[in-house]
Amino acid sequence: MRIGLLTREWPPEVYGGAGVHVEYLARELNKLADVDVHCFGRPRGDATAHSPDEALADANAALQTLSVDLRIAAATGDCDVVHSHTWYADMAGHLSALLHGQPHVVTVHSLEPLRPWKAEQLGGGYRLSSWAEETAVLGADAVIAVSEGMARDVLAAYPGLEPARVHVVHNGIDADEYAPVAGTDVLERQGVDPSVPYAVFVGRITRQKGLAHLLRAAADLPGQLVLCAGAPDTPEIAAEAEQLVADLQRSRGGVIWIRDMLPKQDIAQLLSHATVFVCPSVYEPLGIVNLEAMACGTAVVASDVGGIPEVVVDGETGLLAAYDEAEPAAFETALAARVGELLSDPARAARMGAAGRERAVEHFDWAAIAKRTLEVYEQVLRNREPSSTT
Repeated sequence: MRIGLLTREWPPEVYGGAGVHVEYLARELNKLADVDVHCFGRPRGDATAHSPDEALADANAALQTLSVDLRIAAATGDCDVVHSHTWYADMAGHLSALLHGQPHVVTVHSLEPLRPWKAEQLGGGYRLSSWAEETAVLGADAVIAVSEGMARDVLAAYPGLEPARVHVVHNGIDADEYAPVAGTDVLERQGVDPSVPYAVFVGRITRQKGLAHLLRAAADLPGQLVLCAGAPDTPEIAAEAEQLVADLQRSRGGVIWIRDMLPKQDIAQLLSHATVFVCPSVYEPLGIVNLEAMACGTAVVASDVGGIPEVVVDGETGLLAAYDEAEPAAFETALAARVGELLSDPARAARMGAAGRERAVEHFDWAAIAKRTLEVYEQVLRNREPSSTT
């Protein structure tokens, strides 16, 4: 079987959970089948990269994306099945399936109807991205949701989608790459005191990740707060984060803001020594970063949205805070209380971290996830076979 994996992100240009998913899925699928990765961006040795049409250099970013999709669709004729990830690549899979007659599998890592703030970033392109996602999802032979919560969301967002075409295959974690790290050189280089408990946030500066909620909740937290936060979606969101961090630093000490995108090994060290990892997302289909923290043996405090409760077991591997869009102050109060509980009781946090490591290893192995994904491919190929007659 030849599989065409279609993705915007591919190493070294990976900035979100979808890119992490494709990277590790491809690694494991390569052990089971032939995999061709088609990605956006500059040339790579391990993938076929595609760039936007130069004539659209000044056009809306969504139009540039669709021009890349056209090029990918033209290049995937020898694949038995095409598998797209995120709206950026979904139209490439949809067009490839129409053009070449292969089945198309879509993995939904997020849903455009549930991310209205993307209009701030894309302008009118948000209507194009929404159209591309809806068209591809409704036309796909199979839709993979990365959590049970995401499966419910996709069926609610697209009621015309047949439930039988939706399959749940969770995100995974490489528990060898993300594992407890003894060294503290990264902490010291970044100005983090290893002897003082700290909470850490790792994520992009975007409405989805809820950083503003954490910054407003952190004024009275004990210990240190380490923010690995960069790549803002818009200048307005960047300015908001700048102001909130500045206000927080004026009101308390121990706030360290790391703006650079750090390599995995540095992130693993920061996670390993944290007393608690904080995930204040307002929307999260699953949250690979929670798995990364758990695999490093760190307790997690997270919002209870989307697929997070399928990963973080409340009271066992961490604590959950109820999120209600209509009551942000209540969420921030709950978030502060739960983070404060664990910062004030490092022994309890350590027990939760150990349980989280065990859960990550046992339930979220990439090899098992690749095998389950291959089963979806085999099913859609069987469904395409002509019926036998007697």
